[in-house]
Order: sequence, then structure tokens, then C-alpha cells
Amino acid sequence: MASGTSLRSMDPLRTGKEAEFGSPTSGTDEIVIPDGGFEAWRTIVGAWLVLLGTFGYVYTFGVYEDFYVQEYLADHSPSSVSWIGSFQLMMPFLCGPISGKIFDDGGFHALEIGGGLIFTFSVFMLSLAKPGQYYQIFLAQAVGMGIGLGMTFLPTLGIVVHHFRRRRGLASGIALSGSSIGATIFPIMFNNLVPKLGFGRTIRATGAIIPPCLVIGNCLMRTRLPPRSKRPPGPAPDIKSFFFDPPYLWAVLGMFFSLLGLYFPIIYIQLFSVQHKVDSTLAFYSVAILNVAGAFVRILANHLGDVFGPFNVQLTCSVCCGAIIWAMLSIHDAASLVIISLLYGAFSSAWLSLAFACFASLARRPEEVGARTGVALALVSVGVLVSAPIQGALLKDSFVWINAVGFATSVMFAGAGCFVITRTLRARQTGNWRA
Repeated sequence: MASGTSLRSMDPLRTGKEAEFGSPTSGTDEIVIPDGGFEAWRTIVGAWLVLLGTFGYVYTFGVYEDFYVQEYLADHSPSSVSWIGSFQLMMPFLCGPISGKIFDDGGFHALEIGGGLIFTFSVFMLSLAKPGQYYQIFLAQAVGMGIGLGMTFLPTLGIVVHHFRRRRGLASGIALSGSSIGATIFPIMFNNLVPKLGFGRTIRATGAIIPPCLVIGNCLMRTRLPPRSKRPPGPAPDIKSFFFDPPYLWAVLGMFFSLLGLYFPIIYIQLFSVQHKVDSTLAFYSVAILNVAGAFVRILANHLGDVFGPFNVQLTCSVCCGAIIWAMLSIHDAASLVIISLLYGAFSSAWLSLAFACFASLARRPEEVGARTGVALALVSVGVLVSAPIQGALLKDSFVWINAVGFATSVMFAGAGCFVITRTLRARQTGNWRA
């Protein structure tokens, strides 16, 4: 590794292979990225804890979808209930450009503390929501928790660039595995405690885990790069040119289509299992099983993206996710539920972990990486928002599963097709098949 990396190339919004674009500078403009050491790995542990307590909590919405549809919001359709989860999952994408800019301007801990407080407060407000009161649940779980997650998610991942260059993929994968562990723990707690404690006390019991994770995580994480205002100026990215770049446009379209279907099993697999009379005890663990597989695959996916090219791996994951979603229709017993959950958890986690690296790989200059990623995330956030409601509308109150499953499968394959075009165009531009 070079002894230093240009400050201009280390914008915390920039992910993937951005550091490779930069070149060392001299004098005071040079900063050393340690690629390890006590402070670096301590920061990763802190990020792991924050993601466990925030994204890991939000990623368990599948158990809430089942509980709300059958009990707490029984007078509402699956489509209206799913707006809660889709709004939550949209916020990290929609808020990414804003939180990323604040982070880059030196507001890392302000975002982490402010977002953590909003997220924790919203969880405990959710515990006060009454049965049948949709607006109370939506405000607390969708809006409040969504905003809190939107403020903390990208900075928690972005802090990796302060400490790692060559090992950035590995470090990011380890940090992201915290969300998978959280999404394994919280569903198990919820399903086991609700029958004994009721909804409110269960939410408070699960929510009690969040403050220690956020406090300890913030104490462990450290920033190293100065705010943007104190860095050497660089050329501003030409955002208009992004919309005349065919590989970028096809990548955005591919991500949009994929996100219309990607979250279907995550939100609906427990409800599907219960509706199809799979062993009720095991059905309650389906979301946890799905997420535990992702804890290990997130680490591997980033490494494979570095070796084979992010779009090559992303294309494979998209095809596999589409096929596994269709295979959900074959779930009829415990064994099939476990197999489908494990496989989908693995490939969907790999897909999500590569999303940032894919957009970063399309940048022509390091100054473009943050802008390209931010614009793309904001655009594809619409797909996240409308995905679950569309699937719920296709599902209907009579639970016509083949309609929703067919839609999710089709859009995943459509996304894969867009990635084929992106990979082909990019390979022609670079002369490298590792696109």
C-alpha cells in the first residue's frame, strides 16, 4: 500500500474502489490510511454495534407484518400495513445524500447521536401504540425510526474509509454483519415475548438492547479525516453528465427493478409460512433464519466483488434471488422453509452489501463517486417505498400468493437483465471483464 492517500480521494461518501483512483500527494496534503490497528478495528466494532441496534431492528419487519395483519391491525389490508416497513427501508436510501454531506462536513458524531436518540425514542413510542391505531404505529415505526436510521446508516458505513483502504471490503462486510445478527436476535425475542408480555412490554424489552449498543458504539468509533472545508479543493462533479452515461443509467434502472422485489421474502416470509400452515414455531423463526445466513455472506460478498467485479457478482445474486423468490411457492414443511430462508438470506445479503460498490465502480474520477452514489440511492429509494405496498395489493385480503411472488420474481430478473447491459457496456469502456 502507498504510504499515503490524497485527501481529495477520501471523501467518506465514496465507496468501492475509490481509493484506487487517488494518487498520493506531498506535504501536509497527505494522510496515511492505516488499514488496521487498534483504533481502526475498535471503530469497526462500534459500527457493528450501531448497525445491530438500528438496521438490525428495522430489518425484522417481517415479524411485525405477520403480527399486524393477523392481530394488531387486523382491520387493515396487507398492502396498507406494508407501507410501514417499506417507508422504514426507504429512508437509508433517501437520506443518504443528506446524511453523507453532513458527515463529510465533519458532523459524524452529531448524526450518530441525533439519529440514535430519534431512533430510540421512536421505538419506545411504538410501545405505546394502541391496537387498530395505524397512524400511531406509522408515525413511530415508519417515520421516527426511519429518520433515525436514515441519519445513522450511511455515516456508520462511511466511517470505514477513515481507517481502511485495501481491507475496506472486509471491514465493511464485518460491520454490516452486525445488522444480520440484530435481525436474527430481535425476531426471536419478539415472537417469544409477545404471547407472554403483550405488544407494548415486548417492544420495550427489545428496545432496551438499543441504547447500550448505540452508546458503546459511539464511544468506540473515531473519525480521522478532516471536514471537507479543510481539505484541498477538487473539481466539482458534473451531475448532468451522469444522465448521459449509459452504464450508469442502466445500473440505476437495474437497482430500481431489483428493489421492487428484493424485500418481498424479508417482509412476507413469516406470514407466508403461517398461511401455509408450516410448523408455527418454526415459522416464527423464519425471519431470524433468513438473516443469520447474511451475517457471514456479507463479509464474503465484498471480497468476491473485489476479485470478480461488483456487477458480475451482483448479476449472479439477482438471478439467484429471483429464482429463490419463485421457489417460495414450494414451501410446505419445515425443511423447505429452512432451505429457502437460508438461501435467500445469503444471496439477498450479498446483493445489498454490493450495492454501494457497484455505483462506486462506475465513477470516472474519485470526485464523482459520492455524487454518483448519492444520486442513484435517492432515485432507487422510490422502488423501496412502493415495493411492499404493490406486493400487498397483489396479495389482496384473500392472500393470492402467486401474484405477489410472480411480480417479485419478474422484477428481480428484469434487474438482472439491466445489470447484464451495464456490465457489457462497462467492459467495453474499460476493456476489463471485471465490471
